[in-house]
Amino acid sequence: MVIKNLVRGFGALSLALVPLLSVPAAQAAPTAEVTTLADAVGLVQATEENRTGYTRSSFKHWNSGDDKADGCSTRNEVLLAEAVVAPTVEAGCKLTGGSWVSYYDGQEVTSAGSLDIDHMVPLAEAWDSK
Repeated sequence: MVIKNLVRGFGALSLALVPLLSVPAAQAAPTAEVTTLADAVGLVQATEENRTGYTRSSFKHWNSGDDKADGCSTRNEVLLAEAVVAPTVEAGCKLTGGSWVSYYDGQEVTSAGSLDIDHMVPLAEAWDSK
């Protein structure tokens, strides 16, 4: 199911309630249709995702992070914050050593270069669901 259609479905449901809240006292309020959340979700239409035109390089890469003076990108800031054993930070915020543990399978990773840091909703998924 595509997230934006789910949001649209709930948006329409909430908009149906707006007339009830904004009707002047002298006018009779229209009767609102009441439905359960499960039934409302069932009304949401799913559509096929489309990755046509997506290329990861079209999106700006890591920015300069919170402290522009330290040379650490947002990626490196996330790696530093999530490390189980802190890596050494060398000139230009090059990270060496350190270790990280996967939340999903408990696997320990000791090479920052082998880790992917991505958005809460991966860019490709957001693109597919547009």
